[in-house]
Amino acid sequence: MSEALRPDLCIIGAGAAGLSLAASAAAFGVPTVLVERGEMGGECLNTACVPSKALIAAARAARPSPLAPRLAKELVPPALEHQRVLSHVNGVVADIAPADSAARYAALGVEVIKAEAAFTERTTVRAGDKLVKARRFVIASGSEPAIPEIAGLDAVPFLTNETVFALQEPPRHLLVIGAGTVGCELGQAFRRLGSEVTLFEQGRLLPQEDEELVGVVRAALERDGVSLREEIKLAAVAAAPDGVRLHYSDETSAPRQTTGSHLLIAAGRSPRTYGLGLEEGFIKYDKSGIIVDHGMRTSNPRVFAIGDCVGGDFGGCRFTHAASLQASVVIRSAFFRLPSRFDPLRVPRVTFTDPEVASVGLSEGEARSKHGDIRVCRFALGETDRARAEGEREGLVKLVSSPNGRLLGAAICGKGAGEMIPLWTLALKEGMKLSKIASLVTPYPTLSDASRRAALEFYTPMARRPILRRLMGVLRKFG
Repeated sequence: MSEALRPDLCIIGAGAAGLSLAASAAAFGVPTVLVERGEMGGECLNTACVPSKALIAAARAARPSPLAPRLAKELVPPALEHQRVLSHVNGVVADIAPADSAARYAALGVEVIKAEAAFTERTTVRAGDKLVKARRFVIASGSEPAIPEIAGLDAVPFLTNETVFALQEPPRHLLVIGAGTVGCELGQAFRRLGSEVTLFEQGRLLPQEDEELVGVVRAALERDGVSLREEIKLAAVAAAPDGVRLHYSDETSAPRQTTGSHLLIAAGRSPRTYGLGLEEGFIKYDKSGIIVDHGMRTSNPRVFAIGDCVGGDFGGCRFTHAASLQASVVIRSAFFRLPSRFDPLRVPRVTFTDPEVASVGLSEGEARSKHGDIRVCRFALGETDRARAEGEREGLVKLVSSPNGRLLGAAICGKGAGEMIPLWTLALKEGMKLSKIASLVTPYPTLSDASRRAALEFYTPMARRPILRRLMGVLRKFG
């Protein structure tokens, strides 16, 4: 074995988290080794964010504009070809791949090693036939699809996000276990592409989101023809002559069964912690992932963890943009000795259904539990002139604040919700009051005006106060 490498930083995993950190470290001239056992770009590029959004975009092309029924004599939706859809998805991944490639990072000065990585002691990692003794280590090993324990599942073929984008033929009837973000996004997309789709969820649709906004998405899915089975209990899976049969009990505990051609498991993610030698590295972890503090530091003070492999209080924040934020926390604390904390409440999330759902901060229920006395303000997107012009009348902006107008959380459901949530992310980060947004000048006509008008709703009751009315009466007497 050759002499050990001694960089300042060793990163395990070249997914979104690891690449974000490697690029930042290289920009500051930090000697860095990046170890990846699989494909550069990880899940986000190859099997999740990028291909799913490309598929959603393709599926949107199969759905006419909301105005089309009013304007056309005869409405004939385009018949999309599955192979062309697949080509579009693969083409988008291929377009982005060079930015995540080993060649690009090598050009930045990062030494990329394609190998399995595992700790052999607190300060040493074995990567293939190399030993790495770095000043700091960062684990960014990602996650993989969580497979639920269902009787018979091990005896039937099933899809996950790692395999569904390689289907050479569209499913005739896709059964989806899990109606969270992935299940809803892919379920709606495949329905619009012509497949029959049934979504199964043991709780309710999009359980992490505000029920008021979820109601809008539920109606949209049903309008598209997606069959929803909520509040059910899964019993077993079995092979059927034409595919797979799912046995379950409905919300009344009555036994039911549905047969489909394909089964997609979309039941969440599990952190990749196996094979990393965490015990040898004295790094604590549990089934939720690697345990870290607010600075992303593990129980081994020389080791950090970021991205999907993180567990504990931060295990539910599995987003590419959250990983980038965590990478910046590590850079600030590990190399500049600056105080830096990761706050998951300031990380926005988006479900890219049609309509989209985006949120940041506390929901109404969470805010009531934590603060007791709160204010809730709403404004319907359909009340904006832009929505009227485009026939996009569904959705709303919902704000949660303290009684004095300090923002606690925001949620948006509607067209472009993901593009509108950054304003509220900034407002939450800066501790703004709703008066700041209410005084904002938004271009006319845009959907973003709904955010300003939702903030204005906080002050509408004040205009009806008797003391203010009397003051206005006095002021009028002076001309």
